[in-house]
Amino acid sequence: MASNAEKALELIQGKVGKEEGVGDWFEVTQERINGFADNTEDHQFIHIDPEKCAEMSPYKVPIAHGFLTLSMLTHLDGSIAKDMSMFEGVLMGVNYGFDKVRFISPVPVNSKIRARSEILSATAKPGNTIQLKRKMTVEIEGQDKPACVAEWLTNLVYG
Repeated sequence: MASNAEKALELIQGKVGKEEGVGDWFEVTQERINGFADNTEDHQFIHIDPEKCAEMSPYKVPIAHGFLTLSMLTHLDGSIAKDMSMFEGVLMGVNYGFDKVRFISPVPVNSKIRARSEILSATAKPGNTIQLKRKMTVEIEGQDKPACVAEWLTNLVYG
């Protein structure tokens, strides 16, 4: 009888190259940007000073840190409706990292972002583990270009 990991691998591989889904919009507030600045010690004016931004920045308003946008992937991914059968028997998901990350467009304060996910690959690893590679595109409401495109690797450990 096939293990949970073997069943999931077959199911996920059938979804490679297909969109997994699109999540809900999430507003990026100045309070969130300021909190991220405090946590990372990155207080560059383009993130935290609306007056200086209006005067000196080409964006005219504060913008989110690129790494703030990237760090929101876990939350943004949580609102994507997925085929949960591929997670049957998962004990845990562990971030493995990113193969590629690009910050295409800045995220202006008070704009809304959401994630779009496409499955790129699924690879069997030792220990009942599947390494899932997804292309995550963070969209900005009302803009043609995305904020961020990242190839996210997650190890799914099955029981």
